[in-house]
Amino acid sequence: MTTWKPRSTKACTKSGDHQVSWQPSPMTSRRVGSAGSPKVSYSISMPLECARMASILAVGRVSVKRRRVPSADVTGDPVRIDPLSGVPARIVPSRQGRPNLPDGTCPFCPGGLEAPEPYEVLAFPNRWPPMSEGRAEIILYSPIHDADLGRLDAAQGRRLVDLWAQRSAALGARPDVDYVLIFENRGAAVGATIAHPHGQLYAFDSVPPAALVELDNPRAAATFDASAHGDRIVVEGPHWSAWIPEAAGWPYELLVAPSSAVADLPSLDANQRDHLAQILRELVQRLDGLFDAPMPYMLWIHQRPFDGGRWPGARLHIHIAPLLRAPGTQRFVAAGELGSGVLFNPIDPVTAAASLRAALP
Repeated sequence: MTTWKPRSTKACTKSGDHQVSWQPSPMTSRRVGSAGSPKVSYSISMPLECARMASILAVGRVSVKRRRVPSADVTGDPVRIDPLSGVPARIVPSRQGRPNLPDGTCPFCPGGLEAPEPYEVLAFPNRWPPMSEGRAEIILYSPIHDADLGRLDAAQGRRLVDLWAQRSAALGARPDVDYVLIFENRGAAVGATIAHPHGQLYAFDSVPPAALVELDNPRAAATFDASAHGDRIVVEGPHWSAWIPEAAGWPYELLVAPSSAVADLPSLDANQRDHLAQILRELVQRLDGLFDAPMPYMLWIHQRPFDGGRWPGARLHIHIAPLLRAPGTQRFVAAGELGSGVLFNPIDPVTAAASLRAALP
């Protein structure tokens, strides 16, 4: 049973006041949001993508109309723009209250705190949200505590993909949501404190910079042509393919994309959903087989914004950033990379792809 467990019964419908306009200039501008809302400008000019820990370099100027939501535990606006770099930050003191490790029974197992009833897959509001008004959710992949994305059977994997699509559509329909990001942090090395298989969803009130960088990139369309990646392809299928990017910042980094131009999760047809579950299962199995141990990784899904604007170049795709560069050896992003905005990858992408192809699931 696919389940959504609300903590609020507030009804939301999408309004038509979200406008996107191009402002041609040497530095591309975009405005996203509803009329009359405060506007903040910032430049994307340094490593920015949180899931890659500051690994995107971009050129551009972004103008975002931001809806301000008061917060009782923050002095001033919770959303801030760094005046040096233009990088946005959210100040969320309430997240300091998160437990480092759960005590006793797993809260995500059936009968636990967050899942008192039986379920197959489940989504519910995050108790320690980085954003207010129900715009952060936990997504449980399975009732089985020691399962993971690489061990979901075909039916369970399809249920998960369906839930991703359902929650994307539901949150994207809200007037205060412009972008839905689904992601997973796997393993203690990434900071995951609960071993039960789960991911998360953040629903942003403006298109976040990391997604906007890709949406604004005129070369992005060619990136999703699997045939262009040759020896860096890891898995190639009828509906989805996966490869090591040519400019990978992580040793075994993967980009996963559909064969056809699908813009978002809700737009996937039945065959595409089935194959997405299949290819993710295979990729996680290959990553785990690489060093004969569970691979800690960061996974995030980029899709078309839900702001009501036109995004003709939007293409659904998935990033996977594994953390290990050798057995038991973590790849860290340190001062030289953060300070320069240049990532130094110790594994050649062609070599990485060959290793993953040889790591049979």
